Order: sequence, then C-alpha cells, then structure tokens
Amino acid sequence: MEELLHNPVYHALVTGDKAFNFGNKNVRFFEKEVSPFAGFDDNYENGFKELHTLLPQDRKILFARPQQIQIPKNWKTIVQVSGLQFVLDHYLPQEGFAIEPIPLGPENIAEMIQLTALTKPGPFNQRTIEFGYYYGIFQNKQLLAMTGQRLHVADFTEISAVCTHPDYLGKGFAGALLRHQINLILGMGQIPFLHVRADNRRAIELYERVGFKVTRPMNFYFLQRM
Repeated sequence: MEELLHNPVYHALVTGDKAFNFGNKNVRFFEKEVSPFAGFDDNYENGFKELHTLLPQDRKILFARPQQIQIPKNWKTIVQVSGLQFVLDHYLPQEGFAIEPIPLGPENIAEMIQLTALTKPGPFNQRTIEFGYYYGIFQNKQLLAMTGQRLHVADFTEISAVCTHPDYLGKGFAGALLRHQINLILGMGQIPFLHVRADNRRAIELYERVGFKVTRPMNFYFLQRM
C-alpha cells in the first residue's frame, strides 16, 4: 500500500479525495481554489499534453514525483522544490496537551491565508480548508500556528500546512498541533504521512523526533500552462 505514495496526488484523486476530482479517466486535478495539485498514472505518457488541453491558459499546477522530470512542451516552470516524504514509523503518545488546538472554520480562512503567506508551508487557497480537520493555536485572538489535512491516499492521510508565526517559534505549538493530528488520523484507522522541504532542518528534526521516517524524496514542480 505504501507504494501508492510514490504518486500521492493521482492516487488521492482516485481514492480518498475522489469527491474533489476533476479531469477524465487519464488525468486528474483539483479545482484551483482547493489545491493546485494535478496528476496522472506513472505509465501514462500523454498526461501533460492532456492537462494542457483541459486546463485554461492561466492555470498553474503543482506536480509531485520522487524522480526529477523533464519539463514538458507548452509548460513553464515557476519553481521547483526538492522535498522529502515521511510516513509515521513509530509513535509514543503523550498524555494530554499543555496547549489545546482549536478547530478552524470558514470564519478563519482570511487569517489562515495570511499565516501561510507569511510562513510558506505550501499552497493554501480559499477552499483548501475543505480537506478537513484544520486546527490552530490562538493568543489574544491572533492565529499563531495551525495545521490540517490534505491528500487522502487509501489508508494514508497527509498532515499539511504545519506552520507557526515566526515571532512565536520554539513554544511547542507545532509539536502540539502535529501530535493532535497524529492522534486524529490514527483514531480514524489511517496512517499519517507528510511532505517537507529537504532544506527545512527545523521541521525535519521535529518530524523525526515524533516518530516519522523518510520514505523517499519528492520533487514538487509549480508549472504554468503556456
């Protein structure tokens, strides 16, 4: 089952996130307000050509693969990010939380977009919250940290948008939110996984400390249809 995570976007769109699926039998993508991710089966050679036909000219997509790819004709690279994929390997639960995460809803979207724009954990749009289970930590009514879920790949659920306002790092917010998500996901009978920039040592150390293990590299390509 873990091999499904080799191509997590495509397999999410045909399993746990198929309610968000747009495209056809060969290529799949989310609405841009939910997520820029798009994908197709590993063995399908005309994926980018077909996406180019289906998507409007100004549409940007995020494409993820463990291996590096050659940028296809009629697509322009905006940025490439070298990342790592982690899957929870072992986990020792903590009893209770000194910090209690608060559920986030539509009324918090503006704050969530501001926080992700500042901290850049990955793309976050007006409807990204529809992936579900977003929680945050507030102080004086200000959102200081948050996390939630994104791709749902068969028995695996991705923890995403783990971010803390830079003025409040080192206070244990990310660790509390991460553990809260792990408990939620395990309670649903799912296995947590996540992605992180390969150069984000602070986050990697936290994930390894909690019990995540690197499974593979993952390259992310932000592409624009030309």
